[in-house]
Amino acid sequence: MADITELSNIISDKNRLVFAPSIEAKYLSDTLGRKKGSASALVFPVSTEEVSAVAKFAYENRIPLTPRGAGTNLVGSTVPHDGAIIIDFSLMNKVLELDKENFTAWVEPGVILEDFQKYVEGEGLFYPPDPGEKRASIGGNISTNAGGMRAVKYGVTRNYVMALELVKADGTVITVGSKNRKDTTGLDLKDVVIGSEGTLAIITKCLLRLIGKPEKSLSLLAGFGSLKAGIEAVPKILKANLNPTALEFIERKVVKLGEDFLKIKFPLESEAYLLLTFDGSKEEIDSAFAKLGEVLKSSAEKIISLDDAALAQNVWRIRGCLVKAVEAVSEQEPLDIVVPISKIPDFVEFVNELERQSGMQMISFGHAGDGNVHLCVVRGSRSDAEWESELHANLEKLYAKAHNLGGLISGEHGLGVSKRDFFFKETPAENVALMNSVKLAFDPQGILNPKISYVK
Repeated sequence: MADITELSNIISDKNRLVFAPSIEAKYLSDTLGRKKGSASALVFPVSTEEVSAVAKFAYENRIPLTPRGAGTNLVGSTVPHDGAIIIDFSLMNKVLELDKENFTAWVEPGVILEDFQKYVEGEGLFYPPDPGEKRASIGGNISTNAGGMRAVKYGVTRNYVMALELVKADGTVITVGSKNRKDTTGLDLKDVVIGSEGTLAIITKCLLRLIGKPEKSLSLLAGFGSLKAGIEAVPKILKANLNPTALEFIERKVVKLGEDFLKIKFPLESEAYLLLTFDGSKEEIDSAFAKLGEVLKSSAEKIISLDDAALAQNVWRIRGCLVKAVEAVSEQEPLDIVVPISKIPDFVEFVNELERQSGMQMISFGHAGDGNVHLCVVRGSRSDAEWESELHANLEKLYAKAHNLGGLISGEHGLGVSKRDFFFKETPAENVALMNSVKLAFDPQGILNPKISYVK
């Protein structure tokens, strides 16, 4: 049996090493704080060498490892189990290199998304990934392949990762990828790691792709008499090739929660909304707005341009706070189901009908432009037993419907510990077996985030 205090030989600074039972509760959970785990030690490394040494120690002693970024995940991806060692990357938070000629930046995994975006925009550059949680870490974004509101135009985190420095389970350090824009030189190992939620390797450095900062960005809010009418307008917008940066749908009842939470008002009264952003030159935006007016003239009740910067910021703040706004009213289960774009109306209609039948409140909003439907399934006044039973029954129905429509149980949150059972139910056994083979190749002893791995 390993003596966990031997970690002090690796992390000699007492301020960067904590042993159980002195580990704060927040490090044993995710941002919701409801799923609790157990850990024997918490380390705050400041270098790849320290991460490698900790991994080697854990591997030799078969101790689970749980990598942790900002802890903003919603599915228990950072919940440690079985006396794990938590590796917290909050001190590895530096931008190591900004290469303006090649439009790249090397960063450490603990860099916070909104801080990095402000930094590169100050240099005339742009990092497009834009998930709802702006205080998430870059390493966490990569580990879940975070999407967000700008994915409809720019894609997801995967599209902006060019290389990764990784520490394998046994402590070996490797780099996968490069600054080259094209690469058919063997298998793309970085793409295997992106979205793997810390189950394959530990990210210690990230090479990110940047683009030129758009000249201008402008948002628009369209109100509709029903959510169905708003959702049905989405394919028309996409077919018109307007290329919006963001294309979100929100119900009025959801907006009300955001208004109450932030104590600010939405500028338009309708039953449902589409919130769009366009970026580029002034001419491109003006042209897109004119075409959008034509596309929506028969379905939208009213369209307003959010020219005022403060007004636009408030509208997007309301959109961005929705999970937190629901959480402030009641415990809830946040879902990020994704379906083919053409199936959004079918799925949302199913959700509304299930809400009526079950009596369990289900609040829908999300990324209309890429089929990512976010749901808050609300507990209300249910007892622990009622909540557990009814929630599981409704999740089975929601995930089964998504599967029948050709969708998936997660578009950007990941599986964590929350969705493992549903993942195994909806994923062919042959696919699971292949994923297990990949896991075994990277982590033969299965010590990296084992409770959220693909092994039953």
